[in-house]
Amino acid sequence: MSVKVGKVEFYVGPHDVGAADNLETTIEGFIDGATKRLEIAVQELENEVIAKAIIRAKQRKVTVKVVVEHDYLIATRARSNPWVEGGGHEPNRKIHGAMLRAKIDIKPDYNTRIFHQKFIVRDRASVLTGSTNFTPTGVHKNLNHIVIVHDDDIAKIYSREFKEIQQGHFGKLNEGRDPKPKDTAVSRVPIRVLFAPDHNPEMEIMKQMLKARRRIDFAIFTFAQSSGIDDAMIRLRDLDMPIRGVYDAGQGTRPWAAIPSLRDAGVELYEVTPGNGVGKLHHKLMVLDEEVVIAGSFNYTGPANAVNDENIIILGDLETTSSAARTAQKKIARYALDEIDRIVEAHAVAV
Repeated sequence: MSVKVGKVEFYVGPHDVGAADNLETTIEGFIDGATKRLEIAVQELENEVIAKAIIRAKQRKVTVKVVVEHDYLIATRARSNPWVEGGGHEPNRKIHGAMLRAKIDIKPDYNTRIFHQKFIVRDRASVLTGSTNFTPTGVHKNLNHIVIVHDDDIAKIYSREFKEIQQGHFGKLNEGRDPKPKDTAVSRVPIRVLFAPDHNPEMEIMKQMLKARRRIDFAIFTFAQSSGIDDAMIRLRDLDMPIRGVYDAGQGTRPWAAIPSLRDAGVELYEVTPGNGVGKLHHKLMVLDEEVVIAGSFNYTGPANAVNDENIIILGDLETTSSAARTAQKKIARYALDEIDRIVEAHAVAV
């Protein structure tokens, strides 16, 4: 189904557990649409359907460049006989080997922390991003979203970031800082892209929250006290701002989680535990005033902001004076909010 506003598309899944969209076929179809170039930055590449689509692209003479998180290529434990296949992350290594045999330029990341990106730049004209890892669980069990934008300027922003990633430029090693983020209107929807750690996405999310006047809804995998976003929410609750959030139980019960303080502040909270086909709630999703969506790979943690490779994409602007823009961005926000509603009703329990 998805929602499409001109050149902006938003998907929620997986369909296997009752969500509207098939995330696997969405990613596969996006890759299959490439005619010239693919730049792929993803934490984990374990899904063979997606991997085969990447190899097909190479075989039809598309230039393909890939960067993945190196930790998913290393065995969890050293094997006594490393010449025998097996051990932790073997599917990732199998796909990595196939990519090399297909003569695809695939590199492990250079970030000693977490390479947490999930984006593809296609033909330097379209971008796919979101919370979805390219794994069987990412597209079939974990609750996730995908954003696709067909726009040269947005593609250029992600392509520039990909080049830096491939060259090992990130954080303090990034000799050429990215330009300050600015809005780009795509099909009348204002869009802003930020990368961690260069652009301090946490501060941007807090600034966007402070613009809200009616309500805030979120669905998040990891929400830590180190983020600062929890402090902003607590302050907004002091001002009687309605805030509702759904989170993954496995992360929300950790000692460092922000959930207890948010609950004490009166945030309406719901918890998703594994079951009925659902693995994890893996979204990194916020909806402001039923009008603006903040999506991407960014969990609400201090390390995500300061040391990881991440991105957020903001769809909409609460300060826009254009009625056409507000109509367009509300359509996307409604789709995201409907999925949060569905998760609360179908998969969550009140805390």
